[in-house]
Amino acid sequence: MKIITKEKLFTKEWFLAYGLILIGAFIMASGFVFFISPYKFAPGGVYGISIVLHHLTIGKLSFLPDGLPIGMTALAMDIPLTIIGTKILGPRFGTKTVVGFVSLAIFTDVLEKLWGNTPLVENQPLLSAIYGGVLVGLGLGLVFRSRATSGGSDIIAMIIEKYTKMPLGQLMIIVDGAIVMLTILAFKDWSLPLLSLIIIFITGKLIDLVLQGASYNKAIMIISEKYDKIKETIIEDIDRGGTIIPAKGMFKDDDKQIVFSVLTRREVEVLKDYVRKIDEKAFVIIFNASEILGRGFKSWSN
Repeated sequence: MKIITKEKLFTKEWFLAYGLILIGAFIMASGFVFFISPYKFAPGGVYGISIVLHHLTIGKLSFLPDGLPIGMTALAMDIPLTIIGTKILGPRFGTKTVVGFVSLAIFTDVLEKLWGNTPLVENQPLLSAIYGGVLVGLGLGLVFRSRATSGGSDIIAMIIEKYTKMPLGQLMIIVDGAIVMLTILAFKDWSLPLLSLIIIFITGKLIDLVLQGASYNKAIMIISEKYDKIKETIIEDIDRGGTIIPAKGMFKDDDKQIVFSVLTRREVEVLKDYVRKIDEKAFVIIFNASEILGRGFKSWSN
């Protein structure tokens, strides 16, 4: 299976992929510079470490009186991590990933040079944490949509996963959590890790939103002896399609039919009312459908 995706040079797909990376990197940099770094938040990853080092070195280095630059410090960690990751994990990190973390470093340092360390919204750490998480999540989601990766601490988690067989998701939480806790040791302020965790949570939600879209659709499964009437209702009254799935009951081993369909929230409420009138003994399961691709919903071309 190919892990690295490649687009033909100067095609529509190539411009779209790299455009998403650059736009996403700029949005992420804005989140770090305007909302996250001024309050000394460290929301995991190499940028969390870079922000801590940046504030610890302000006024301490004669050749860098403003402290270590956040972007270049992160880049100095990203490059060796990517090289080590490639050697240990194989070719998982292509040109797009490199373009992503290099452009993020440049955008971050340029914005920081132009803006400085002043928060966009002063005396509002919670509001800044929320907006910082939104911007970083939105930007990172765009980078992921281009089929690139964020690199950084994700690579550390992947390497640990290879040798420990622990779930990658848990390892990423552990790695980012350890970086968040650095703020206590560095700045002796318990509010910083707590607000940093809010940023991590919001970032994750925004990544899901960008990748999957804001879907309000529901999937519904109906088990009923009167499935024919329910099927007709879905087709004729709601103007939707579906699938009839043959099944067997566990207690009596009797044959059953499951009606499966995907509907909007409003259509689900309409169908529930129809099902109640058709068969009050029907068994209905409704669950959220985070992403639906195909006829009647999100087009594959998008």
